[in-house]
Amino acid sequence: MTALTGLRVVDLSRYAPGPYCTMLLADFGADVIVVEEPVGAARRVDAEMGVSERTRAFLPMERNKRSITLDLKDAAAREAFLSLAERSDVVVEGFRPGVAARLGVDYEAVRARNPRIVYCSISGYGQTGPYATLVGHDLNYVSIAGVLGSIGSPGGPPAIPLNVIGDFAGGGLFAAFAVLAAIVAREKTGCGQYIDLAMSDGALSLACLAAADTLSTGEPPRPGSYYLNGALPCYSVYACADGKWLSVAAMEPWFWRRLCVHLDAEHLAEAQLDPSRAGEIADFLRRRFAEKSRDVWSAELRDLEACVTPVYDMQEALADAHNRARGMLVELEHAEFGTIRQVGIAPKLSATPGSVRSLAPGRGQHTEEVLRELGYDDARIDSLTRKREA
Repeated sequence: MTALTGLRVVDLSRYAPGPYCTMLLADFGADVIVVEEPVGAARRVDAEMGVSERTRAFLPMERNKRSITLDLKDAAAREAFLSLAERSDVVVEGFRPGVAARLGVDYEAVRARNPRIVYCSISGYGQTGPYATLVGHDLNYVSIAGVLGSIGSPGGPPAIPLNVIGDFAGGGLFAAFAVLAAIVAREKTGCGQYIDLAMSDGALSLACLAAADTLSTGEPPRPGSYYLNGALPCYSVYACADGKWLSVAAMEPWFWRRLCVHLDAEHLAEAQLDPSRAGEIADFLRRRFAEKSRDVWSAELRDLEACVTPVYDMQEALADAHNRARGMLVELEHAEFGTIRQVGIAPKLSATPGSVRSLAPGRGQHTEEVLRELGYDDARIDSLTRKREA
């Protein structure tokens, strides 16, 4: 048994945040049923986005799930969805505010059939507020949250991060947390509830430490001016002789002293936090680390306990011995494409661990199976499945 065995989740979402949320739930045993567009429409979208069936097999966000196709603009398909939601614990959707209501699949419609439902709406700016109806993507959400304006090099443009801050952490991860919190609450109250999850809210929450300092001092963390974004030479990145980089995070005095002693710079140990000597320290570290290659430095400093690590690109990270030993790369066999590798499961539960049991299903692969679970007979199934091919 896995931790979420018996939990049924209906996923109406499309882009990264919702599918990542439900992937996390599915990895720990939830029965996640993805409701996708009719096959014809979905193929057109895939063609426009450059997504092939092989690409889909490599995408981890649809693993461990079942897929059905329903045209929610059709009354019969909408009724099938509501029947499914009536027998489920969670609904996750990622439409723009108001769209679910126009389709007749919003929280009120589902709650009328299932008062115990936990219904999570993931959007860029939330269901309320001046920005609620604005369009956006991760870069916009981390901009509004003050995150983008805090990272980069002094005097340079903001550094554009991967979409892990707004989409995956501020959106998907917060949504999974909120869903499970609501499930725990339901065990106490007997009632479900609605979750309004804004990715901009999540990104700002992730920046709570920088926000606290800003509220306390009145000064925002400018790029390169904050102790966690480049102001301190003991917490920064340095180029090596081969053009690759090291990250140095020797924040504690004892870590910093060990590094200074090893680099024959014990005279700099007491100046760690002295802003008047920051330039001197940074220049010294730049010169020293430029003397050898990244991997030579990494091997030399790994056991020093000074918090120095190589800066990997993604290919190097996936090949790293530690990441592999932690099970962060998994392999499954695909009937058509052979061995498929994906990122593994991060939380390691001792008694009820998660697992990757299946790759992304084909679109609508489980439509008939799920409809039969709802009690649909052959005639009703045939009617709906003919419509989904349109």
